[in-house]
Amino acid sequence: MPQNVDRSALDADGEPFASDASSGEASAVAEIVDWVARGIIEGRLLPGHDLNSVDLAKRFNVSRTPVREALFVLTREGLVDWSPRRRPRVSSVQLQDVREIYQLRGILYAQVSMAIVERATEDDIESLWRAHRRLADVAAQGDVDGYFWANVAFRDEELRVCGNRIFKEVLDSMRMRTNRLRRLSTSLPGRMLRSCADHQRLCEAYAERDGVLAAALNRSIVLSALQAIEQAWEQVSASADPAGDD
Repeated sequence: MPQNVDRSALDADGEPFASDASSGEASAVAEIVDWVARGIIEGRLLPGHDLNSVDLAKRFNVSRTPVREALFVLTREGLVDWSPRRRPRVSSVQLQDVREIYQLRGILYAQVSMAIVERATEDDIESLWRAHRRLADVAAQGDVDGYFWANVAFRDEELRVCGNRIFKEVLDSMRMRTNRLRRLSTSLPGRMLRSCADHQRLCEAYAERDGVLAAALNRSIVLSALQAIEQAWEQVSASADPAGDD
């Protein structure tokens, strides 16, 4: 979630957001953002689903102000469509946008892998292996949501180990939008086990300090996820917009 919400923006009723917020209100905004984002990412809230601010305020026992701020954050992250004079709703996804996002991610994660090989300590490599073992555990259980969030944790660990603040900032800025897509590819039959095996080879390349191989593997992992998303896209009906591993 962005650290600084643009409070000068207007809410759905044409009124400006409050210029200041209590810590309790800020906490409520974060909680609502997390709940709605997880619902979208995990497929419980589908494209076109209305996000009624009154219903959300009742669910979280808050006023409509933090709800509107949360929905504004989600709109900026691309998960919610909040057009003028219309109720906010879960946004749809365009396949061309998916392709462009994943092509960029492939380039960035190849560079992340090169940085990891250059600077990682033995403890760092072991931390990546631990993250992979969590992937393997949930993959063996067939737990799609568990694998997805373990994969998010693996990617977070890669960004920590690589030590490049700019890579982290850019990839974090795409987090919510890409998590929605990654969850979709994770759900395909056989995808978890293949992904887990690919991540094992990546960890082996890190352990062997082979930056060229690690970069090629990481880019391949991202592009393989794109292919899985494209496959899932073909399987849904024309009337349904897919939303949401690498």
